[in-house]
Amino acid sequence: MSHRWARRRPSRAATAGCGALLLALLAPLAGCGPAAGPPATARFPDVQRMLDTRAKAVERRDAAGFLASVDPRALGYRERQRAMFAHLKGVPLTDWHYDLDSTDAFPLPADGDRTRLAAKVRLRYRLKGFDSAPVHAVQYLTLTERDGRWLVSSDTDGAAAGRSGTRQLWDQGPVRLVRGRYSLVLGGTAQRARLTDLAHRVDQAVPAVSAAWKGTWSRKVVVEAPDSVEGMAQLMGSDDPSGYAGIAAVTTGEAGVSTTAPADRVIINPDAYEELNDLGRRVVLTHETAHVATRTATTPATPLWLSEGFADWAAYRGIRRKAALTAPELTRAVAAGKLPARLPTDDDFGFKAGADRLAKAYEGSWLACRMIAGKWGEAKLLAFYRAAGKGALRVPAGHEGAPMEAATAAPAGPRPATPAARTGERPKVRADRTDHAMRTQLGVSMREFTRLWRAYVRKQLAR
Repeated sequence: MSHRWARRRPSRAATAGCGALLLALLAPLAGCGPAAGPPATARFPDVQRMLDTRAKAVERRDAAGFLASVDPRALGYRERQRAMFAHLKGVPLTDWHYDLDSTDAFPLPADGDRTRLAAKVRLRYRLKGFDSAPVHAVQYLTLTERDGRWLVSSDTDGAAAGRSGTRQLWDQGPVRLVRGRYSLVLGGTAQRARLTDLAHRVDQAVPAVSAAWKGTWSRKVVVEAPDSVEGMAQLMGSDDPSGYAGIAAVTTGEAGVSTTAPADRVIINPDAYEELNDLGRRVVLTHETAHVATRTATTPATPLWLSEGFADWAAYRGIRRKAALTAPELTRAVAAGKLPARLPTDDDFGFKAGADRLAKAYEGSWLACRMIAGKWGEAKLLAFYRAAGKGALRVPAGHEGAPMEAATAAPAGPRPATPAARTGERPKVRADRTDHAMRTQLGVSMREFTRLWRAYVRKQLAR
């Protein structure tokens, strides 16, 4: 949604506020790999045992045991790992595990006769009291065999090949925690006031979302607030922060109905968040909280105009504000005689859509959900949302924990596939499912709904 309440007027790119629910449930289309052989854990059981011991050391807060898995000759890496372990103090971690996925994840430079592996490792952990399912994060580690033992010697060798992995807050520096009634906010030590503000706003957002979304959800939200946009990019698995400029917040997690889906995280861009005024911050945090609440009902079949429109509808639901002020870009387009001919497509929320097109996509989506709630009632809006997401194909294994939002925040390197490539969901199949849900719940076809929506947009935004 376009937010224009900043203390200083942001660039148009910054007015996007939140990203799109594009997700790697829009999983990248990878080429066919080699024929599957024995899993890496079976081929290198000693490596998995080392990782298991390393994980137990974290759970036991055993620094010496943790550092015993680190190559003593990798002096720089060893000191970073020592600092990282210290940063975990106070973080309520539980169920910390490493799973060896592969041992040829990136090219390694020739280095004599030493035995080395380029390992892709999946970290799983929970925050006690908040996560009912684990967070999934990928690490790319260089493993070196010394005296018959496998040790971790680097986590940066894969960067040149675009294999940087996810750097958690404790990888970036000391971590401060602020607890609210419904919130747990983790961030750097530099901005205590910001963390407190975030906890307060999420505590307000949870009841507001619960009033809009009449469904079962955890009513708990974990927020990660790094000290810089560079830190945000690292939390998203990228070393390039440029793609996240102007995006105030994103939500991560796997959309879908699986009860074992990874836990959600709301990740804050401190630069863009600071640009928002009080109302902008309220809307952004409520929008993101709505994504957390609706995640299990959101699938690859759910059109982005519905998922993003609903999140904005929930965010603006208790706010009395003229539609033209909430939808400035679309208002200007209507005034110029450029009434949109169709509902926003998934491509309109994409990385290359541009700020104006993205803003109009959010505004048009919000108005679509606002129209449904006003004409058919809020209960029908919720029923339509759930019906639209039914029958979708599952997200392929290995894509869990990817960003639920921020199509405009896609980092350099491998990017999400275009919406047309959603896990086998062809555009016509998805459109037919949406049409069926609309006929069933609202009693109109997509064609008729679009006609009604265009008339509604014209009426609401006419000056």
